[in-house]
Amino acid sequence: MSETKKTTAEELNDVQAIKQAKDFWGRFSKPITYIGGFVILLAGGYLLYKNFVVAPKETKGNEAMSRAQAYFAQDSLDLALNGDGSAAGFLKVIKTYSGTKAANLAHYYAGAIYLRKEDYNNAIKHLEEFSTDATQIQSAAWRMLGDAYMSTDKKEKGAGMYEKAGKLNEKDEYTSSENLFRAAMAYELIGKKEKATELLKTLKEKYPKSTGGGQADKYLARLGVVNID
Repeated sequence: MSETKKTTAEELNDVQAIKQAKDFWGRFSKPITYIGGFVILLAGGYLLYKNFVVAPKETKGNEAMSRAQAYFAQDSLDLALNGDGSAAGFLKVIKTYSGTKAANLAHYYAGAIYLRKEDYNNAIKHLEEFSTDATQIQSAAWRMLGDAYMSTDKKEKGAGMYEKAGKLNEKDEYTSSENLFRAAMAYELIGKKEKATELLKTLKEKYPKSTGGGQADKYLARLGVVNID
C-alpha cells in the first residue's frame, strides 16, 4: 500500500510540476523569446561591429602611425606630432582612431615628444592615457611620467611613478634598479627620508651589482643610516 501511495504522490508531483512549467511558459514565453532574440542580435551586432568597424579602423590607424613613427625615429618631433600635411601625426591618429591600439600607442609617443619639448602638462596628459601589458614599455611610460611630474609642483606623484616603474618588472635588473634609485632620490628631495631609506635598502639587497645598489651605502649614510649589512 505504502509503495502505491508513494508512486501516486510522485505522479501528482510530476503533474503539478508540468502544470507549473506550462503556466510559467504561458506567462513568460514572449518576454523570454524577445530577450533571447535580443541577445542573439546583440551578439551578432557585436561581431559585425568588430569585423567591419573595429578591425578596419585598427588597420587604418596602424597605417597612419607608420609615417609618424618614421619621423619620430628621425628625431623630427614636430612632424611626428603634427604630421606633414599629407600624412597624419600622432595627435591626429589619437583623434581619428580613438579607441584603437594605434591611438593608445600614439599617446605614448606624444607624451615622449612633449616631455622632450619640456611641455610637462601635455606630456602627463598623454602618458596617463597610455597603458599596455608589455611591462618594459609600461615601466618606461611611468618613468617618463615621473620625469614630467618631477618638473611640476607634483613631485610626490613623480616619486610614486618612479617607484611603480621600478616594481613593475623586478626581474629586469637594469631598469628596475634605475627607477628605484630615481624614486629614492625623489623621496629624499621632498623630505620623505623613511621612504628613501626603504628603497635604498631594497636596492642594496635586491640589486647589489647595479649602479644604485653599489652606491646605496653612500646615500644611506647621507640620510643618517649607517652599518647596514
